[in-house]
Amino acid sequence: MITPEEAVGLLREMVRIPSTSFHEEAVSSHILSFLRNHDIEAGEEKLNIIARNRLYDSRKPTLMLCAHMDTVEPASDYTFDPYNPPYSEDTVYGLGSNDDGGSVVSMISAFSRFYDNEMPLNLLLVLTVEEERSGADGMRGLWPLPADWAIIGEPTGMRAATSERGLLVLDGTAEGVSGHAARSEGVNALYIALDDIAALRSHVFEKVSTVMGKVHLNVTQIAAGEAHNVIPDRCTFVVDIRPTECYTGEEILSELQAECRSTLKARNLANRSSATPPGSPLYASVEALGLPTFSSPTSSDWMRISCPGVKIGPGDSARSHHADEFIRTAEIEEAIETYTELIRELMNHI
Repeated sequence: MITPEEAVGLLREMVRIPSTSFHEEAVSSHILSFLRNHDIEAGEEKLNIIARNRLYDSRKPTLMLCAHMDTVEPASDYTFDPYNPPYSEDTVYGLGSNDDGGSVVSMISAFSRFYDNEMPLNLLLVLTVEEERSGADGMRGLWPLPADWAIIGEPTGMRAATSERGLLVLDGTAEGVSGHAARSEGVNALYIALDDIAALRSHVFEKVSTVMGKVHLNVTQIAAGEAHNVIPDRCTFVVDIRPTECYTGEEILSELQAECRSTLKARNLANRSSATPPGSPLYASVEALGLPTFSSPTSSDWMRISCPGVKIGPGDSARSHHADEFIRTAEIEEAIETYTELIRELMNHI
């Protein structure tokens, strides 16, 4: 069994290994060696690590434990080297310690406690790459996997997110006709875009989720023009949309395109919203343990997974993607125990 102390030690090693999205080779290799050194059989698929309990039986239902190994680029205002952080007995500092190294090592430790056990379910440990950038070789390329339920490790303060908003990014392009500004010639693409942006801001999505509320929409970028005296013939803008389970990406795109003269193009239609039905054994297990629940506004590997899931992990989302990232060792210890209890409780509900 991998102890909490060993899990914390692994995390201290992980933060010293640069592992930004698309550059996870070294950290994946290190974690794989760690698992094998602890007599856990594990393999790699495009740098994703996959391990099954020793008595895995395909006839039994399967619970997947999923966390990601990659990080974002370090913020510019770190007060220490993000890959050579200061040592503290009760805190692990460094890039990726909170998002998502704490979940990775906590899940590894919890998984090891059941690795040799005879159980009414299987455990599938999946540690992914490219999560921060929605890369093709992470969970996006792995799914479908043989999983009936999933626990997605992300820093939630060990609250259980039973739903999660999706992500839909639209690139808008307004086309006009260039001309001389002094003579008011042409068709101003910027004005077309501004009219469309106004329409998007005032648009109301009629379906409202009982767990997540309304669809969130924000225009976050706009670009047009090359000179002060030239009417722009092209204007581009970006729309960030956080859907609920009430809409597919295709439905939102179609509804908004009908409001706009600009052409709207989705970068990805697969980043769907997720919600676990209250009747699910996993949901019942969360309730039985009295874990606080909420609806998550941020996306994760959950949007790639079609089975019922919950998102829960050590740390605080507010520390993610910020300088001087850290996680408390006590948070990791709590996560290991909570994951262990949740696995045991699920066994009682199947």
